[in-house]
Amino acid sequence: MDENVEKKIDSLRELLDQYSYEYYVLDRPSVPDSEYDRLLQELIHLEKENPEFITPDSPTQRIGGEPLKGFTKVQHRIPMMSLANAFNEQDLREFDRRVRQGAGDNVQYVCELKFDGLAVSLSYENGKFVLGATRGNGTIGEDITSNLKTIRSIPLKLKEPVTIEVRGEAYMPKRSFEALNKKREENGEEPFANPRNAAAGSLRQLDPKIAAERQLDIFLYGIGEFQGETIESHSQGLERIQALGLKTNPKWRRCESIEEVFAYIEEWTEKRPELPYEIDGIVIKVDNISQQQQLGTTAKSPRWSIAYKFPAEEVVTKLEGIEVSVGRTGVITPTALLTPVSVAGTTVKRASLHNEDLIREKDLRIGDQVVIKKAGDIIPEVVNVLTEQRTGKEEPYSMPAHCPECNSELVRIEGEVALRCINPKCPAQIREGLIHFVSRNAMNIDGLGEKVITQLFKNALIEDVADLYHLQYEDLIQMERMGDKSVNNLLDAINASKENSLEHLLFGLGIRHVGAKAAKLLAQNFKTMDNLMAASFEDLIAINEVGEKMADAILTYFQNEDVIKLINELKQYGLNMRYNGPDPTETDENSPFSNKTIVLTGKLEKLSRNEAKEEIEKRGGKVTGSVSSNTDIVIAGADAGSKLTKARDLGVEVWDEEQLLDALEG
Repeated sequence: MDENVEKKIDSLRELLDQYSYEYYVLDRPSVPDSEYDRLLQELIHLEKENPEFITPDSPTQRIGGEPLKGFTKVQHRIPMMSLANAFNEQDLREFDRRVRQGAGDNVQYVCELKFDGLAVSLSYENGKFVLGATRGNGTIGEDITSNLKTIRSIPLKLKEPVTIEVRGEAYMPKRSFEALNKKREENGEEPFANPRNAAAGSLRQLDPKIAAERQLDIFLYGIGEFQGETIESHSQGLERIQALGLKTNPKWRRCESIEEVFAYIEEWTEKRPELPYEIDGIVIKVDNISQQQQLGTTAKSPRWSIAYKFPAEEVVTKLEGIEVSVGRTGVITPTALLTPVSVAGTTVKRASLHNEDLIREKDLRIGDQVVIKKAGDIIPEVVNVLTEQRTGKEEPYSMPAHCPECNSELVRIEGEVALRCINPKCPAQIREGLIHFVSRNAMNIDGLGEKVITQLFKNALIEDVADLYHLQYEDLIQMERMGDKSVNNLLDAINASKENSLEHLLFGLGIRHVGAKAAKLLAQNFKTMDNLMAASFEDLIAINEVGEKMADAILTYFQNEDVIKLINELKQYGLNMRYNGPDPTETDENSPFSNKTIVLTGKLEKLSRNEAKEEIEKRGGKVTGSVSSNTDIVIAGADAGSKLTKARDLGVEVWDEEQLLDALEG
């Protein structure tokens, strides 16, 4: 009986694997969805009754059970290198010249679409999918096997029992992206900016069920390792992995010359909007593997391949209106309200106009047809006005004379381009100041996001930052989406913030010209809030990096009676008013960070960027934002980008997060 059941289970698996391949890879289903679902339910039933026959490559095992506690690190045996970029014809001709100089004139290229997703590697042993990982920093990625199993076009078992590692791009189709964002908006959640972010975010969910819901897909485009087989060309490799049942993109083309490459680029620049997925360029690779080996690699990228990046997509839409908002410092920021239009994969309805001078410079009028693009494919901006399309009905725009929140008269301070509301009681400034106060770099009160602060403010439960420390259980439990556990966690976080070192409070107070770095300098030098409040102009400018403008702003701030009252209230609520960090003059000379310049890049898993910065500075290191010849160490987390590339070019020492943690502990 058991033998018959096992045969039935094997037969169902083979059938379901074939139907999945036809549907998800070939896009040519041979049976209706209802038949597939019926067979899958039959298999689920048989495996439930006979769990001893369940195997990891069964179609029923695509969605993992319990959520993961975290992602483990994976070292790539062969690095997953990033590609150098080309932005125009001249860059590509120079690439072609270098290739022919290094490999001879008999060179053919393979052109492929450059998918906008997350680079991953898939490892199969004896035909069975055993490991899936992100590219990470190229050398070390993260194990996301459980999430990759939810992508139906990834076979859990290949058509042949080979051992192979392949590389590709996991992506979110446009239809999946639109459905996901619609659902998020209905749930009151922030929509994803673009399909690439959505795909990356989905594959880094600790709960595989969430990844499964988001209907990702994949294209495989290369071989890392292939045991027992020799591949002589890239095009042969694409055909071979396709024959194994892996999904490749059918749009690739073998080109005999750089002129054919240009024709391919021109074709897909035009056809790009028709694709059901996002692409951001074209990848060009030398086809012959021996020529690839002859050309070799630089520290960061192969010399035999390059990525042509499309210019930022520009579209035309109508400027329907301009609205203004009030920031934390009273600055009035105008925003363009646009007829909704799709740009680089997302629907754009708004674009920042920065200030009044920009509106005048571009001669923007309500009703104009305007050209917009996404700067860096992320931030929408107005490029220019199509003045030739004006009908005469367009209306010039004037910035308001009074604050839209409190109706106070707006002023323009000499030497500044921004209009400001200078009313300290302006509700918008107070609300934005509260949001700033609880932010990560300031008091870092977990659970007090913008929406919660806005709700508390609208319900008159808080009017200034001191009121946060007066909140009671009864105040919070009545709010939307606040249950018993959420309320208690929030109150614990508020209470814990009282112990923060002085620099967090100084930054949170929002003193003009005092950023996070300056707040720390002031805390280190004056040690207590009382000392700082009593400081003279000369005391302040004696500190390196504190200039006259900042000193004036600090003196003005602490002379305000309302500020003195606020500080006294915070003291009464038990907030720490002392610097708790190490004395910068007493750092351990034996520390691996002592007198070293450090750059952090990429995503760290066990520490936030700010936590890492703080720990390094405690040990005598200096953390900066850019890589140069003066940089001693670059610490690269997952998905590190141009800073890692530059570090390798300059020969700067590169650590991963584990090396950082070892150094901090040691």
